[in-house]
Amino acid sequence: MAAIRKSAGDRVFDVCNYCLLILLSVIFLYPMLHVLFASFSDPARLISHRGILLYPKGFTLTGYGIVFKDRNTLLGYANTLFYMVVGTGLNLLLTSMGAYVLSRKSFMLKKAMSVMLVVTMYFSGGLIPNFLLVKSLGMYDNRLALILPTAISAYNLIVMRTAFSQLPDGLEESAKIDGANDFTILFRIVLPVSMSVVAVMVLFYAVGHWNGWFNAYIYLRTRTKYPLALFLRETLIENRISADMEFTDSAESFFTKALIKYCTIIVSTVPILVIYPFLQKYFAKGVMVGSLKG
Repeated sequence: MAAIRKSAGDRVFDVCNYCLLILLSVIFLYPMLHVLFASFSDPARLISHRGILLYPKGFTLTGYGIVFKDRNTLLGYANTLFYMVVGTGLNLLLTSMGAYVLSRKSFMLKKAMSVMLVVTMYFSGGLIPNFLLVKSLGMYDNRLALILPTAISAYNLIVMRTAFSQLPDGLEESAKIDGANDFTILFRIVLPVSMSVVAVMVLFYAVGHWNGWFNAYIYLRTRTKYPLALFLRETLIENRISADMEFTDSAESFFTKALIKYCTIIVSTVPILVIYPFLQKYFAKGVMVGSLKG
């Protein structure tokens, strides 16, 4: 089969397209590379540097050593892993059950409940009513405050519902003939054949729990329950350094505090980035399947 020859206009378009994509890639990747290079740089040389940082200024692991010696870092990791694992598990359970119900053609209240679901995406009671509700339910300063109020995302539920509605009706019908109930159909048939969408839901929910800090800032007061993102906020925005990071020399403190901020960002960001390659092959397919009109 002869190769298709591109016209001059096609070649110009390809060149412009590649240049644009390269430019966007640099814009997206450079902030992360800047933080990574800065985290390995010598503190004194880093403070004196001006302009774009293309490589580490010197090399030191001092910042990472200080960060990992901080009890807040390990405590934040443990709490965040708990919120992410338990929260994501509950998210998937409730979202998949809700999506399965709303994807059934025989469900009489399907349209009414779908409308009610969409309304919640645009209107809410606001921060104060939510706070009063969480407090009246006895979840203030409780780990459940970071899990139950966000147990279901309306957007994710709609995506999963749309994906479930694309499955052949024969799967459910043949299962019912064999005596399967709705729970068996959902957990043994629907979910296994919808792993692309499930992987997308895992990524969305897991990233949300890992990066979440606002609910913890509002509902938690005991520091031993803080997630890693809240400790990161204290370091970056409030410029608060843990007692484990105190320095005897003021000059050392001045130079090293900037280094600690960069190291803390890397330490809190890399673990969630590691998850993405394992879900990448499902991601594009899952988003496309869930975006089709049911």
